[in-house]
Amino acid sequence: MITLASDFGTPYPAAMKGVLLQRTDARLVDIAHDFPRQDVRAAAFWLREVLPYFPPATHLVVIDPGVGTDRDALVVRAGDHALVGPDNGVLLPAARRLAGADSDWLEAYAVDETRLEPVEPAGESAGAASATALSGDGGPASATFHGRDVFAPAAAAVHEAELDALDDLEWLAPTAFDADLELPTAELAEGRAIGEVLVVDGFGNAITNVPGSSLDGRERIAANGEVVPVGETFAAVPAGERLATVGSHGYVELDVNRGRGDEAFGLAAGDRVVLEPADDADC
Repeated sequence: MITLASDFGTPYPAAMKGVLLQRTDARLVDIAHDFPRQDVRAAAFWLREVLPYFPPATHLVVIDPGVGTDRDALVVRAGDHALVGPDNGVLLPAARRLAGADSDWLEAYAVDETRLEPVEPAGESAGAASATALSGDGGPASATFHGRDVFAPAAAAVHEAELDALDDLEWLAPTAFDADLELPTAELAEGRAIGEVLVVDGFGNAITNVPGSSLDGRERIAANGEVVPVGETFAAVPAGERLATVGSHGYVELDVNRGRGDEAFGLAAGDRVVLEPADDADC
């Protein structure tokens, strides 16, 4: 299968699917196309949490604020999976998790987009399509839609190839990652955790980078000085009330039962969060 993830909304993913369906009979599975626009870190977090639940697949990822610049297009082999997307760090957290402890199973290749088979719109001859798909300098005509013109063709070709034969693809060259992305870790000391909000999900849950073990054995916690109960489920508190809990990803969330935690706690992605025992807080 080929999975697709982007910040495009609609209708742009349909064009990528059209290119894929021209070139492969792979099953196409959407991860999401409503990631926060141009937010590489948020997408990297969610991909790290979602992609490991898939069987071996090719993952097409287009969160690409630098589209049209000199950043590389990459194909990454990570364990039994391949990831295709821009060299801006978005692929790395998921790739590292998919590769596991064996670093030999994490390899990057740069795409020479001028050597990819050009995208051919329906109704145009191969010659005409080649003329319109390539500009005078050999690059794609669209400097703003590499999802369709570069990444989708690359993903289709990778899917059709053997994963251990990527070196045989003439338009790929081994490379090193130019842009790295490590999701930040929280500081833990003497029962106190200093972290930040990694992402806010669609329910308004403020997902931090504080390990869930920080809540072990606690009935209350002080979040940025405000004391809230700790619950295993949202329903541990009445509707509309705040709480701290551990999400399915294993990190502490600051939430509201049937409401928005980001609004109730006044938090957004990137904001600092200090969690400490309630008795030590200035309440």
